[in-house]
Amino acid sequence: MEKIAIVTDSNSGITQEKAKKLGIRVLPMPFYIDGELFYEDITLTQEEFYQRLAEDADISTSQPSPAEVTGLWDEVLQENDKIIYIPMSSGLSSSCETAMGLARDYEGKVYVVDNQRISITQQQSVWDAIEMRDKGMSAEEIVDVLMREKLEASIYITVDTLKYLKKGGRVTPAAAAIGTVLNLKPVLTIQGEKLDAFAKVRGIKAAKKTMLDAMEKDIKERFAGKEVHLEGAYTCSDEMAQEWKQEIAERLPGYDIVMDRLSLSVSCHIGPGAIAIACSKKIEL
Repeated sequence: MEKIAIVTDSNSGITQEKAKKLGIRVLPMPFYIDGELFYEDITLTQEEFYQRLAEDADISTSQPSPAEVTGLWDEVLQENDKIIYIPMSSGLSSSCETAMGLARDYEGKVYVVDNQRISITQQQSVWDAIEMRDKGMSAEEIVDVLMREKLEASIYITVDTLKYLKKGGRVTPAAAAIGTVLNLKPVLTIQGEKLDAFAKVRGIKAAKKTMLDAMEKDIKERFAGKEVHLEGAYTCSDEMAQEWKQEIAERLPGYDIVMDRLSLSVSCHIGPGAIAIACSKKIEL
């Protein structure tokens, strides 16, 4: 039986430590902070990242070099027959398209899955791939399922400050200034490949209600009759994250809610203090 390795990138939110426990590999994403190169969870911790963010350092995301990608693949293929690589959505980064090009040189040994997810929904795809592999499915069968299910997920996010959306050009300086004065909280969504505006409300309480309303509607209508995984994510304190988890559980009871920190690539654009809710449809085999 062929030996299949599951590989993802750190945009999934899977840490190097967690990857070891899962028996997978995680490609760390590069960041430039004031011109200096760092790698997520290798030379840059969550704490250091938020400290530099608070210091108003110039932080920008980058994509791994082709040599970094193929170097990891070559290492993994020394002990495996095939690789299923699950990077972040092609709609959010060109790193997926680059990986697809590189995979052509591996003559069917590397499968790059563009299932257009990021963070906790991308992480769920990794868990799904592990489950399917462990059930004895082939690499081709696993990829087919992941691609079939790729858009069956929703994410809603609200931010604590408009500063980082302004910095990234997603809102104008004037809109950010007005929003700050009026305590406006944007609710953003990822339904497939891109981050889009969903609603604009006043205050965190209204933002939470908007996200919970939207998620409840998705579960009842979009995923009617289907089982879903329910997840929460955050760039706020662990204490605030637990409060958010409790609010989700009260509004949407009966789910085993997975909570995780948002990946630094997302955090870079939305800043600290953000919370999110997500769901992904359970795969049907």
